[in-house]
Amino acid sequence: MPFETLPLHPSLACEVRGLALWEALEPETIAGLRELWSTWGVLVFRRQALNERELAAFCALFGPLERTVRTDWASPSVPEIGIISNLKDGQGRPIGGLGDGEIEWHSDQSYMMHPATGAALYAVELPPEGGTTSWVDLRAAFSGLSEELRRRVEGRRAVFSYVKRLAGYQGKDRVISAEAQEKTPPVVHTLTHAHPVTGAEALYLDWTTTTGIAGMAEEAGTALLDEVYRAATRPQYVYTHHWQAGDLVLWDNGFTMHRREPFDPAARRLMKRTTMILDPARHIVPEGALAE
Repeated sequence: MPFETLPLHPSLACEVRGLALWEALEPETIAGLRELWSTWGVLVFRRQALNERELAAFCALFGPLERTVRTDWASPSVPEIGIISNLKDGQGRPIGGLGDGEIEWHSDQSYMMHPATGAALYAVELPPEGGTTSWVDLRAAFSGLSEELRRRVEGRRAVFSYVKRLAGYQGKDRVISAEAQEKTPPVVHTLTHAHPVTGAEALYLDWTTTTGIAGMAEEAGTALLDEVYRAATRPQYVYTHHWQAGDLVLWDNGFTMHRREPFDPAARRLMKRTTMILDPARHIVPEGALAE
């Protein structure tokens, strides 16, 4: 391999060393990274110095970049890049979204019928403490379920609603355009999927958007989801990343959830994010349907 790897977690996260991502990569390097990402849910690259076009070009090696429904968070220079920050411009307007509060366990775009499951986050400016990001391995979590609970979730479909996600945001982040509302009606996804490369079964979950189980009474569906989430987020399944400026982290939303710890609102934090449409031959890409 033209790069080195260092596991950061037994099954979930791996650091990639020896690459300068602002340079053009050889085809065998790109192929190696794609293969690596098909088995590790989180890839970490440290000490990278990337402008927005270089960041977008590297991420596009793994699949077409998507402009998310939150166009108000888009970079004015490269609209495929989202700005995740608590900073404001000269008129006191937020330059991006998702400020400084805590963000609970979620999977990006789970509220879409055909979510783009690839994501990347690049650290530009960081608070002195707090703001860590954690990911959970939902393959290991499924494997660790009791036989009884596994039987109860297999074949079930959960309802995912962006309205619930928005309710957990702060201030202006709760407001979306009419166009974004039209693109995000409630949808259903199955709670389990098989990985196309390894065949491993994985849960598909999002604490911030699931509102129930299709075909189950509300109370029973909520109770089942609560039980699954408690089992799935045990510490042994979790990797927590302590950010350094210049870190680039890629993750696969098809079999992970992630969350963010809060930090001091007076501190500065600037992150840049991309969303990638991954190859379903290498990654879990859920195909949902409109909720009834």
